[in-house]
Amino acid sequence: MSKYLNDIAQYSGIKEIHGSANVLVKNLVLDSRQVSEDAMFFAVKGTSIDAHQFIPKAIADGASAIVCSELPKDIQENVTYVLVDDVQQSVGYFASAFYELPSNKMTLVGVTGTNGKTSTCTMLYNLFTSLGYTCGLVSTVEYIIGKTTYTSTHTTPDPIRLNALMDEMVQAGCAYCFMEVSSHAVVQGRINGLHFAGAAFTNITHDHLDYHGTFDNYIKAKKKFFDQLPVDAFALTNKDDRNGQIMLQNSPAARYTYALQSAADFTCKILESDFEGLLLKIESEETWFALIGKFNAYNLLAVYATAFLLGIDRFEILTHLSKQGRVNGRFEVYRSPKGIIGIVDYAHTPDALDNVLSTIQHIRTGNEQLLSIAGCGGNRDKEKRPVMGKVAARMSDKVIFTSDNPRNEDPSAIIEDMQSGVDPLDYKKVLKITDRKEAIKTAVMLSKSKDIILLAGKGHETYQDINGIKHPFDDRQILIDIFKEN
Repeated sequence: MSKYLNDIAQYSGIKEIHGSANVLVKNLVLDSRQVSEDAMFFAVKGTSIDAHQFIPKAIADGASAIVCSELPKDIQENVTYVLVDDVQQSVGYFASAFYELPSNKMTLVGVTGTNGKTSTCTMLYNLFTSLGYTCGLVSTVEYIIGKTTYTSTHTTPDPIRLNALMDEMVQAGCAYCFMEVSSHAVVQGRINGLHFAGAAFTNITHDHLDYHGTFDNYIKAKKKFFDQLPVDAFALTNKDDRNGQIMLQNSPAARYTYALQSAADFTCKILESDFEGLLLKIESEETWFALIGKFNAYNLLAVYATAFLLGIDRFEILTHLSKQGRVNGRFEVYRSPKGIIGIVDYAHTPDALDNVLSTIQHIRTGNEQLLSIAGCGGNRDKEKRPVMGKVAARMSDKVIFTSDNPRNEDPSAIIEDMQSGVDPLDYKKVLKITDRKEAIKTAVMLSKSKDIILLAGKGHETYQDINGIKHPFDDRQILIDIFKEN
């Protein structure tokens, strides 16, 4: 694909074009090492590196256009310089124009929130696919175009990759795209230039403060997504979340709410809940779902409301939604030959862990033991570690603190951070085993028939990130293997 700069210079923030606006652009590049002939290079100022220093290299490697916030001292006559206030915020607009506005050619729905984004987006993709539509999915777990699946690299990809994916979706005949929208993506302008038909908010709890600094900034990042919606879109929020209504304030979109505990536009009541699924009364209809727990009741209601706002018949939504299986790594239940119940869940925030453990506590009889295995990621929000430790110990009969994705941190130090939040009365419940596989094996050895083991934190992940190397590691497969051995 190639375009002339004139055709993609639709970004209103352009201050000046220095050179020919008729220059040919064959591709868009954020990484100077990937520059090829006639590329447009974006000199983004990052937190640690200012890519303006790589402009000479980009030109030497064939870049025909440079997007920058400062003109270099050495101006090359055969190169066009596009001057903008903020290069990072401009990329999405250029990428959208370069790929001929792909988000305008299908119905794009974004889902944001701390927990539930992946489940909600995946269920929407599965629902609309089962209704006969060709759909796209952009999630933490995977990117899907029709029936073709790609491994996910980020919750929300960079704007160039994102628009390229959407262009592929358009070429594949996708009528809908369901996309997770992370707070990082909003702040960094990755969704700039996209046209959303609707947005849904799940919830917001303590997470990503290593990036946003304060909880208030985190809320503002989520809210910005709703503030940017077009007037012909819908904005759907969880009214039971104490910050849910904030998302709708000043949003130009049509506003709707859903709730289990409050009066709302879309409501739901849990009639039955066990390890097999949920019986819900959504509006006036009773429907059985294979998903487990109150948090999934919220996810299902969000999916129902979104589909209804997209014009799908109520009965059709519930009929197709009731046939869906569970989402990868989200409250997946396994049983050992001895009758031990193992649950694998991605819960990696205090609220998500609380939700999962509350669900188990609600379903269990009380005669069995609940043993949790939990860790925290390295080089991430340290403030949540003691809170995670406190929640895990308080709500379990026994808990093993272990390694998650330690990255470049000492896993033992992370475990000590978790231990620091445990109430003294719960100290006796805690074991510390750094090796995650050994932790799982120990949990199984300590369990008997009908006992429950929760493996929290990694869910769908098939690796463990240690010192920059991703080692193969799948909680689900390891649990299955240890179950067979014991």
